[in-house]
Amino acid sequence: MIAKTISGAFALALGALALCPEAALAQAWPNKTIRLIVPFPAGGGVDYIGRLVGKGLSDRLGQQVVIDNRPGANAILGLEALKASAPDGYTIAAASAGPLAVNPFIYAKLPHDTLKDFTQIANMVNFPLLLVVHPSLPVKSVKELIALAKARPGEITYASPGSGNSSHLAPELFNSMAKVQILHVPYKGMAPAVLSVLSGETQLLHSSIPPILPHVRAGKVRALGVGNAQRVPSLPEFPTIAEAGLPGFEAYAWAGMIGPANMPKDIVQRLNKEIVEILNQKDVIKRMLAEGTVPTPSSPEEFTAYMKSELKKWGDVVKMANIKVE
Repeated sequence: MIAKTISGAFALALGALALCPEAALAQAWPNKTIRLIVPFPAGGGVDYIGRLVGKGLSDRLGQQVVIDNRPGANAILGLEALKASAPDGYTIAAASAGPLAVNPFIYAKLPHDTLKDFTQIANMVNFPLLLVVHPSLPVKSVKELIALAKARPGEITYASPGSGNSSHLAPELFNSMAKVQILHVPYKGMAPAVLSVLSGETQLLHSSIPPILPHVRAGKVRALGVGNAQRVPSLPEFPTIAEAGLPGFEAYAWAGMIGPANMPKDIVQRLNKEIVEILNQKDVIKRMLAEGTVPTPSSPEEFTAYMKSELKKWGDVVKMANIKVE
């Protein structure tokens, strides 16, 4: 009698799993290596956060997380690799504002829809942008920069590491909100963009903090403010651009975790839970803040809503500035 009851219960369980393959998959997950695509070269900000979170996931899930750097075409190649992957939780990607919220507006025929073709798992971090100027520019505040730019329309230039990234979009938003005309000079990467403002070839740069902070400390460039809504906790001496002269201004880079479309909800929730807990660890927060990044863990729903707001914001900026892929 007992044996019959047990076998009957087992049969019912098997039947339930057959009717709900997602549940069966989620219960077995993960049982092999997870691939984490980073659609950028090794060494950058997104690679940094991908490796940090990937290591945490390896420890917590008991399976190796392998970083797969797939740079090329403004991250399109890496995201296409993700799109083509099975939605089983064994391929995920760390991606940033440029590929997810800007590419849809600067490419006439982007081969994917950044909302519909991917599963939003979690927002992870923002990368504050520090507005710096060459010392030869006679300004010591955002207010003074706006006044000078209005007096000298089209004469001041800003550097960026190329078209369509946060260091390009932030000054275009600045132009629009301040009603000034500071001209864009694109370079092939952040390193030459930094060198251009250090040499005085260009006068202004919105840079992520790690590559520019040593030069601020050495007095080679002057910092006017950060693009975050609040001051960066590890750098409280720098005001926000909003409080320093341009109310409402907010621009920074960010990175989140995504997967292929139609991932099982249980796996998405498990990944989200682990990522949020990793980013809330005190040692991780301390390490990230020291690197000039700010943890921003979120739920999948919050990340989806945030992406929608970023698509609207940067789509408007791209159209206003008539930005095209070069």
